[in-house]
Amino acid sequence: MKKLLFIRYKKPGKILEGGEVQSKRTFDILGRLLGVENVHPFYINDETKKKTAFDYAKGVANFFRFYFFGLTKSRVDEILALSKDFDYIFIDRSVFGIIAKRLKEMGYKGKIICFFHNVEVPYFKAKIPVWAPWRWLVLKCVDKNDEFSCRYADTIIALNTRDFTEIKTRYNRAADVLIPVALKDTYQREAYSRELTSDKPKCLFLGTYFPANADGIKWFIQHVYPKVNIQLVIVGKGMNQLKTDVSLPKEIELISDVPDLIPYLENADIMVLPIFKGSGMKVKTCESLMYGKNIIGTTEAFEGYELAFDLVGGCCNTEDEFIEKLQDYEANSRPKFNQYARSVFLTKYSESSIVGLFRQVLM
Repeated sequence: MKKLLFIRYKKPGKILEGGEVQSKRTFDILGRLLGVENVHPFYINDETKKKTAFDYAKGVANFFRFYFFGLTKSRVDEILALSKDFDYIFIDRSVFGIIAKRLKEMGYKGKIICFFHNVEVPYFKAKIPVWAPWRWLVLKCVDKNDEFSCRYADTIIALNTRDFTEIKTRYNRAADVLIPVALKDTYQREAYSRELTSDKPKCLFLGTYFPANADGIKWFIQHVYPKVNIQLVIVGKGMNQLKTDVSLPKEIELISDVPDLIPYLENADIMVLPIFKGSGMKVKTCESLMYGKNIIGTTEAFEGYELAFDLVGGCCNTEDEFIEKLQDYEANSRPKFNQYARSVFLTKYSESSIVGLFRQVLM
């Protein structure tokens, strides 16, 4: 059986962020296809080692050489030394495109595969404040690595047609296959809730503290929340930071860094996803579909998902649209468990639905 070296950003922790959820999914599927004993991880960042000020300074210096944070020439040399024992090198993030470049330059004969979690320039433009003095350096580094990925990888994978078009426009290389966000189905039940949504719907916002998430929920709190009769619960890694960003009404429940999201997802009547910026696809949308939730989100929150907005909940991009849709839920109860959302997940965005696409990549 052929062997694959899986280049991963870091070892997964107890609480997985969106990108790491997808990394784990991809790693697990490749293990199923090739045999777990034939898929070996290589972690760019050692999370067990405490970073010093000197480490951060070296990291910044390496950006000038197009090594994204955590990657160094010596780490790439390690990968090059290992590569001779592997038939595939799977680079799980295009910000490490320089690895593909170095592999080709040394004459690596196996197959280099690169997975674009996002197109990185739009992603980091949304992530880094415009006033940040290092912004230009990070954008230059990620842009160059996306270019290297397109130039030197044998196969590149993108999430959706938007990213496909962005990659083609920026780097004149078409993605070879589109593999959307998908999750292992961990919500199989003999019977699902038959409860109806309440007159004061419990709305859940789920997401890591990150500029696009924080900006979206702050906008929602300031412009929508005062005009609707809902219970709002905010859950996510690092979300306590919101308390310093905005004056939170005491009725809003804020929970940060919880290892188990299931109770919050099960209790919610509606997922609210006011996300206005980003790239790729939103994992929280996929999670919401898996749990059969009613979802009210923006065009960005639904980017890459093929579904009927009215059946899953609603697509809203303005203050008035969010208010109108939420008030409709207040006035008209419907099933708390959205069977349509669940069926969309099972047919299009469950892990089992994309195994064939990864099998194609390995051919």
